[in-house]
Amino acid sequence: MSVAKRKFYGEIGALLDKTVMVITTDGKKYSGTLSGMDPDTLSLSLSDAKDEKGTKTHKIFLNGSILAQIFTIEKPFDLKALSERLEKVFPTMVKLYEDKGFIWVMEKIKVTEKGVTEGSGPIAERVQRVHGLFTKEAAAK
Repeated sequence: MSVAKRKFYGEIGALLDKTVMVITTDGKKYSGTLSGMDPDTLSLSLSDAKDEKGTKTHKIFLNGSILAQIFTIEKPFDLKALSERLEKVFPTMVKLYEDKGFIWVMEKIKVTEKGVTEGSGPIAERVQRVHGLFTKEAAAK
């Protein structure tokens, strides 16, 4: 698989669990949480979806062949900026895996946009506090 294709799939994959708007080839608009996607066909599923008339649907599945555009509605989480902030607290102990959506701190604490997902103890608590402050500041912007 080419680097460009991998990067494209990574970009679309980063939209999972985010609020998106989809416009189909016939001009219909849907918004909802991107809950699933087939990378081969670009078919996708939206949870808590609404159409342009405001009709709500628990889940809708859209065939990739009818998709014209996908827009993000939420501002993306800045994982790189969080890793830079963590680097100030833990110099030379932070590794960013932006394409995979996480940061390793001291090779034992895994951090995603949702916070600490692996690791425990005082270091994990400190990482979680940095994450919490970073998230709060980002929301205030």
